[in-house]
Amino acid sequence: MKKNINELQEIAKVIRKDIVTMLTESASGHPGGSLSAVEILTTLYFNEMNINPEKPRDPERDRFVLSKGHAAPVLYSALARRGFFNVDELHTLRKIGTMLQGHPNMNDVPGVDMSTGSLGQGISTAVGMALAGKCDGKAYRVYSLLGDGELEEGQVWEAAMCAAHYKLDNLTAFIDSNGLQIDGKCEDVMNPGPIDQKFKAFGWHVIEIDGHDLEAVQNAIDEAKNTKGQPTAVVCHTVKGKGVSFMENQAGWHGTAPSKEQCEIAIKEIGGEN
Repeated sequence: MKKNINELQEIAKVIRKDIVTMLTESASGHPGGSLSAVEILTTLYFNEMNINPEKPRDPERDRFVLSKGHAAPVLYSALARRGFFNVDELHTLRKIGTMLQGHPNMNDVPGVDMSTGSLGQGISTAVGMALAGKCDGKAYRVYSLLGDGELEEGQVWEAAMCAAHYKLDNLTAFIDSNGLQIDGKCEDVMNPGPIDQKFKAFGWHVIEIDGHDLEAVQNAIDEAKNTKGQPTAVVCHTVKGKGVSFMENQAGWHGTAPSKEQCEIAIKEIGGEN
């Protein structure tokens, strides 16, 4: 049964709290780009994807590839809260011996469909999964999340060209367009824009939304599922560090963990039930 918007909003708050808490406890990691992607993963994992925590390798399942692998905290929280592993594991992020490494490892973490970290490679593997699904006559869909800074990688555009060539309408790529990367504004480092026009030029169906609007995310997914003969790119306009005032739109929070005092402030700002 699908969740209503209020239920999804509460789940999103829980995920944001998980992100801030686990990064504080690990004293390292990437809060900014994890927080900006919360609504996207909340919608996918709790309202859309055909997945079963009891059968994480079900060949008929939908696939998700976190192409911006450094945003692992948001994926780990979504998987834990969806029941793929115990929530207590989140406290082990980046610690010695943990399965929750700084970037997702499909060999250790239930529910992770692809090991990622090197930017650009995730969307390429997602294209391969979607192509395999077409060749095998499978009904599963493939979703991937990219950062706007990641679009500076040439491999992304090779994958985009391939997806359009093979008419992979079972593939949806979400672009977490928060405008910032580790070195500052994307437009100053190596401008990837105009993102929408570039994907259109590569033969993709393109949708632009507010990436923090849960209803808009769901509507974009529905539109992608009804689009035939083209892969879909959903350009999500987001805020880096969303939900925590002192992190929002600050490139410095790309890869900086909060202190215990900052964590307490962030948790209060995020609000919602514990």
